[in-house]
Amino acid sequence: MEYMSEFITIALVHLVAVASPGPDFAIVVRNSISYGRRIAMYTSVGVGLGILLHVAYSLIGLSVVIKTTPWLYSAISYLSAAYLLYLAWGALRAGPSDSAATVSGSGQTVAISAKKALISGFLTNGLNPKATLFFLSLFTAIIDIETPFAVKAFYGAYLALATGIWFCFLSYLLSTSKVAKLIGDKGYWLDRLMGVVLVALAIRLVTL
Repeated sequence: MEYMSEFITIALVHLVAVASPGPDFAIVVRNSISYGRRIAMYTSVGVGLGILLHVAYSLIGLSVVIKTTPWLYSAISYLSAAYLLYLAWGALRAGPSDSAATVSGSGQTVAISAKKALISGFLTNGLNPKATLFFLSLFTAIIDIETPFAVKAFYGAYLALATGIWFCFLSYLLSTSKVAKLIGDKGYWLDRLMGVVLVALAIRLVTL
C-alpha cells in the first residue's frame, strides 16, 4: 500500500497517453481494417512488448542519455519517421481488392503473418521517440527516486500489459460485425486515411 498513490498516478497518466491517437493507434486500426481481428491482436501484443523496451532502458537510465544526446535522439526520430512512411506507403496503396475479404468479420484472407504483425507493432512503439519522452517524464517526475527497482519493474510490466489490453480491445471493437457492416466494402478508404495519418505523424517527428 506504500506505493499505491504513485501507482494510481502512473495508471491515470498512462490511460490518457494510451488513449491519445498516435502511431500505435494508427497501425492497429490499419491492420484491423486490412487484415482482420487476429492480425490486429498480434499487432496490439507487439505494441505492448514495445513498452517493455522503453521500460528497460528507463530503468537503467538510458532514457536520460537519449534525451540529452541530440544526435542520438534525432537518429531515433528519423528512423521512426522512415518506418512510419514505409507503413503509410502500404496503407495508401490499399484498394477494394485488399479490403473485401477483411470486412466480413470472419474467414479473412490474411495477407501478412502473425510474426510480421507482432514485429510491426513492436517497432512502431519501440522506435517512437515520443514514448521515450513519456517514460523519461514518468521515471523522473512521477516515480520517486527512492522507489525500489522491483516496484519500478512492476510498474513497467503493468504499463506493457495495460497497453496491450487496450489495443486488443480496440482491435476487437473494430472487427465486430456492426463495425464491419458499417465499413462495408469501403474499408480501403479508412486504410488510406490511416496512411495519411502515418505520413503526418512521420513529418511531425522530424519537424518538432
